[in-house]
Amino acid sequence: MTIGIVSTGVYIPDNVMTAEEIATLSKLPLHVVKDKMGITQKAIPGPNDHTVAMGIRAAEKALQKGNIDPKTIDLIIYIGEEHKEYPLWTAAIKMQEELGAYHAWGFDVALRCGTTIMAMKVAKSLMEADASINTVLLAGGYRNSDFIDYTNERTRFMFNLGAGGAAMILKKDHTENIILETDMMTDGSFSEDVVVPVGGTKEPLTTDHLEKGFYRLDVLDPEGMKARLEQKSMQNFLKVIRHALMKSGYTEQDIDYLAILHMKKSAHDFVLQELGLTSEQTTYLSDYGHIGQMDQIISLELAQKEGKLKDGDLAVLVSAGIGYAWGAVAVKWGS
Repeated sequence: MTIGIVSTGVYIPDNVMTAEEIATLSKLPLHVVKDKMGITQKAIPGPNDHTVAMGIRAAEKALQKGNIDPKTIDLIIYIGEEHKEYPLWTAAIKMQEELGAYHAWGFDVALRCGTTIMAMKVAKSLMEADASINTVLLAGGYRNSDFIDYTNERTRFMFNLGAGGAAMILKKDHTENIILETDMMTDGSFSEDVVVPVGGTKEPLTTDHLEKGFYRLDVLDPEGMKARLEQKSMQNFLKVIRHALMKSGYTEQDIDYLAILHMKKSAHDFVLQELGLTSEQTTYLSDYGHIGQMDQIISLELAQKEGKLKDGDLAVLVSAGIGYAWGAVAVKWGS
């Protein structure tokens, strides 16, 4: 049995924040934003660019591109962020209704920016285990830029957060864009490093919190997190890539394209160098910013438009999510 990617869809808001605007808000030198953070501009949400709404727009594009009747979808997995239209809400069911996927059922999953890779693994496993699941839609949106305070130096590494939606349709016995094996890692020592400190059961939201801006993302132990990340992060990136390849019967020498999330330029270049890849074998998302778990799907679409993916290529999608989670999946592209 093979599980293949039928089509993808991406929605990017029209509104952007430029590197110059980020530099002004953060009081950072422009060259730091452009050259070190690797941001030329990033998408930010307009007034109607709600999280799930952006995922629905991306899903509509994927359905149209793949010539898929929504009534043939068996399962919808929402891969967007928990920060969405309503705090306690199952987004996949809303997607089911809006898309007309009346014969599907749905649920939401979350692993921060590692969600898409994890959901691909979950979807593949469900399709292999359940004869009634033949077509699966993964879709979601992301706008965690709402939580960024550009005056908070502790969150500088998140100044690249943008907004958008993405979708992917998977089908059983599809003979193109075959999903191979996945590798995932999580490390709980980072689990409370990056949080929105108020609004949960530990610290219910108050008007004072709102007035003081405590509802935004913050780093509770910046020095400890930095030290631990320096020891583990890049090596774990490489580890999940190599393990996914090994499980799939390949090595890093076989990679033709790397669909990687947006990160600071030096880290991006380090990963490429360690894998022996060139800049032509990936897409640096400097014009988009980091749109969370949507980055891998955006990268795949850009690679197709730019002719970086062709039949027979081996693509690897790789992610990292706050928490911390790392994941990679190998895909044999084309027919």
